[in-house]
Amino acid sequence: MFRLGNISIPSRCLLAPLAGISDLPFRMLNRSFGCEYAFIEMVSARALVYTNRNTLKMLDTGIEDRPLGLQLLGNDPKVMARAVDIVNQMPVDSIDLNAACPVNKVTGRGEGSGMLKDPENIEAVLRVMVARSAVPVTIKIRTGWDSSSLNAVEVAKRAEQAGVAAVFVHGRTRQQGYSGLVDYDAIKEIKNSVSIAVAGSGDILNAELAKTMLDETGCDAVMIARGALGNPWIFKELPAFINSGGAFPAPKKSEICIVMSQHLDEMCGYHGEEQAVKMFRKFFGWYLKGLAGSHALKSRAFKARKKDEMQLLIDEMIKK
Repeated sequence: MFRLGNISIPSRCLLAPLAGISDLPFRMLNRSFGCEYAFIEMVSARALVYTNRNTLKMLDTGIEDRPLGLQLLGNDPKVMARAVDIVNQMPVDSIDLNAACPVNKVTGRGEGSGMLKDPENIEAVLRVMVARSAVPVTIKIRTGWDSSSLNAVEVAKRAEQAGVAAVFVHGRTRQQGYSGLVDYDAIKEIKNSVSIAVAGSGDILNAELAKTMLDETGCDAVMIARGALGNPWIFKELPAFINSGGAFPAPKKSEICIVMSQHLDEMCGYHGEEQAVKMFRKFFGWYLKGLAGSHALKSRAFKARKKDEMQLLIDEMIKK
């Protein structure tokens, strides 16, 4: 059981915020497969404060989209305070500070994992957020900026002192990005250094890796990111394996195609046909990864412009 404020998550699995991915249709699809806690994709605190139209669209939610977390990107305590005041008017159950994003344009502003260079400011920002927030505050971090500055334990301790409810740890440095091995020992050290909840992240692509993360680090939960891309079944697979070691049968090709059609339909209804089809191109590849006969269809999917064109490719895959 993983607890975040007054929310209990029996599966100990959370859907991580994924930039450009974690829209309302994506979250609701994964919830239909058992996802118990999801995050809106990373939102710029500054854009939120200045009411950027695209940012407001990202914040769309619904009654069934709960419990829900929102991740803020920013490093200025004053801006973060104003952003939290806005979030307090929204139906979310937690607010997360992103101190993990490795993208150059983010870290170049001293945001995301760039914040790891200044633990004192991280604590200052978190104290403001905790003081202003009506819901639990969490933080997402990496093990450090690079191999010579592994300061995640210090950051986690400062976060605990600031009053956060949980620390989410991607087990790589910013320098690694998403390459190299996840450092289970670093996550374990963080878990042993604080009394608040710790969730592990990084390369949790299947049930076996999720259980390895939990067993090797002693962390309280795992955050699913890339493992959910084209694979909402992971939220059925993980609890079955983690709790009982039971195997969950892989979905049949026909079932995958049915879910693809549902996802495409929901995206078109939400984003509009033109934008949705462009966005769905990458999902087409993720859903069919590893399936025989899919390569040529993926190439054609990246040229599709209409919903009917994309649906035709899905129908062709069913017949292969």
